[in-house]
Amino acid sequence: MSRPASPARRRFLGRSAGAGVALLLGVQADGAIAALSDNGQAGAAPGDFMPNAFIRIGTDGRVTLVSKQPEIGQGIKTSLPMVLAEELEVDWKSVRVVQGDLNPIYGSQGAGGSTSTPANYDNFHRLGATARTMLVRAAAQAWNVAAAECRAENGAVVHGASGRTLGYGALVRTASTLPVPLAASVVLKDPATYRLLGTRVGGVDNALVVSGRPLFGIDTRLPGMLYATYVKCPVPGGRPVEANLAAIKAMPGVKAAFIVEGTENLNGLRPGVAIVADSTWNAFRARKTLRVTWDEGEGARHSWPGFVAQAQAASGQPGAAVMRKDGDVDAALAGAARTVEANYVYPFISHASMEPQNCTAWFKPADGTLELWAPTQNPGAGQALVAATFNIPKDKITLHITRSGGGFGRRLSSDFIVEAAAIAQRVKAPVKLTWMREDDLQHDHFRAGGFHFLRGGVDAEGKVVAWHDHFVTFANRVDRKESDGGTASVLLAGSGANLSGDEFPGRWLANCLIEQTPLECRIPMGPWRAPGSNVFAWVFHSFIDELAHAAGRDPVAFRLDLLGDKDLVAGTGERGVPYNVGRMRAVLNAVAEKSGWGRRTFARGQGAGVAFHFSHRGYVAEVAEVTVSKEGRLRVDRVVVVADVGAQVVNLSGAENQVQGAVIDGLSTLMYPALDIDKGRIVQSNFHDYPLLRMPDTPPRVEAHFLKTAYPVTGLGEPALPPLAPAVCNAIFAATGKRVRELPLAKADLSWS
Repeated sequence: MSRPASPARRRFLGRSAGAGVALLLGVQADGAIAALSDNGQAGAAPGDFMPNAFIRIGTDGRVTLVSKQPEIGQGIKTSLPMVLAEELEVDWKSVRVVQGDLNPIYGSQGAGGSTSTPANYDNFHRLGATARTMLVRAAAQAWNVAAAECRAENGAVVHGASGRTLGYGALVRTASTLPVPLAASVVLKDPATYRLLGTRVGGVDNALVVSGRPLFGIDTRLPGMLYATYVKCPVPGGRPVEANLAAIKAMPGVKAAFIVEGTENLNGLRPGVAIVADSTWNAFRARKTLRVTWDEGEGARHSWPGFVAQAQAASGQPGAAVMRKDGDVDAALAGAARTVEANYVYPFISHASMEPQNCTAWFKPADGTLELWAPTQNPGAGQALVAATFNIPKDKITLHITRSGGGFGRRLSSDFIVEAAAIAQRVKAPVKLTWMREDDLQHDHFRAGGFHFLRGGVDAEGKVVAWHDHFVTFANRVDRKESDGGTASVLLAGSGANLSGDEFPGRWLANCLIEQTPLECRIPMGPWRAPGSNVFAWVFHSFIDELAHAAGRDPVAFRLDLLGDKDLVAGTGERGVPYNVGRMRAVLNAVAEKSGWGRRTFARGQGAGVAFHFSHRGYVAEVAEVTVSKEGRLRVDRVVVVADVGAQVVNLSGAENQVQGAVIDGLSTLMYPALDIDKGRIVQSNFHDYPLLRMPDTPPRVEAHFLKTAYPVTGLGEPALPPLAPAVCNAIFAATGKRVRELPLAKADLSWS
């Protein structure tokens, strides 16, 4: 059961923020914050040792570690505390992990872009090592010996010469009086001595999840709580004109019903009708009787067939923006030995997270404070949106982070949080807003659809000599502040719908033209797992495969030749990170070796395909093996994945889980989901017409391999997903001779004779 944080906790977090952040950044603080009596952590006792905001050790030796990042199934609630525990030298089985609420003391708190591990890994090593150093010094002081003669081991400090041992519990009071050591004096463990990192560790919440214990946002319960549903116009951007509110208020269990004016922000508080009742059932039942007259706005004229026609028309014109222009593509194509032209199309899709969006809000008019319980990936943005929408100071908004039942980028948006806050301000009680499944599917912040019109050429030696991609994408019109203080109406491409000129193979070719044309729409768009990469990898590595076959070359050899022999390719790269060609060559060679590429002869209807992609700092290559029946039934038999995510896999179990999950998620997205748009509204409403992959269709073999390299540690929630779709489609071509250029795969006729 989720409960409010104690006043002592809030006082502590506010008072210790400076020391905690200073230590997190590796700067010496004045002293251990453990000396504070209001230590603030749930279950803490006076005298506990708290050298920073993330570690607490009791006089009984019990170790509690705080997980600051939201847990959405990616395993970060387990893996980051493992880093602390490794440096702290404690037995993982004796560790308790608690979720930290939103607070500046913890620094950045978010789960998106596979950034949680790279952003915190080094700092968490320092935090754990600093605490260990203080405990060792406390023991040395107790024995009146040099700290260099002592070592930490399994929750205790050992004096090497005498063999004397003191458990951490016996040292906390002394350690709490010591100053935080200078960063230069803290020695991190040699990775060769790690006993926890790199092993398989189960998720800290596993037992709670499988036993159905209250853990997720939707499980939140508060005394006197009411329950709400929120109905928005089926056309995004529409507004309610009138509704049968009197009839709704007269229904059993209904406590209130009212119109919320909302804002013009498609990703914020959209206008709608709120129904508040004494149970979610009664709120949903009343909703079925709700009748609303909507002003649907300009969005009602949009449809998917209309977008297709606009894209086709745009393809015959120069792009609205040139993202890259090197050499002379037309001349290179004219002189090429072979050319290929292809159009690739993919639809809008929903996140379809298993836990529908929800948030519990409690507004207290007496002091103007607002308390929120939310399964969010981006709590800071949620707090900021609520503060800006309702003019509530941030320090009056408390946000408790609950576990999320799936995120995949959807919960980086905060519309469900601001909706709950709007309703709470009209209700004199805590209120939980729960979206229906239909809301979740039809009012998502969708992955944008897209159209790629491609031309490519190879010379007589089978080398790529020209590449042209005209990308027709989707954009919302927004008002942007100008430097002169005014505003300008601009088209802003949706998340993942903006193509960089540095995308592979743009920087590798002498003749390359990448253009982009936006189509205006009123459809909210937001990050979807591996934004951009999840579709760009399918397009580019499918088309590269087309060029390889046009050249009559082996697809792996063709890609290695295209990568070239440079170790780094200059350019802005992803998030400013250069493209390390050596790392990509290594994973490509490794996946070929692990999969037995070229060492097996496939029968007709069977085949293997390969793809790679650099995404969210990770280098991943995949080989898929498939069987396609003459009737066109696809079975993915095996997927081999090789990933380079740096010098250390933190939790091997979690890493394997992320790779296997990415393969299944990628295959599901390749095969089934698509959203139809008619008169501005999403046609699909639930899983009966928006199918996802079922267990019988999952690959029986998913092999995950990790290359350990001397590079910074990175995340893994996203990098393994993008190569799956092109690897499978390339395997389908090898098996049947049929090229898939439109998603979802369920639309394709794969039959052969």
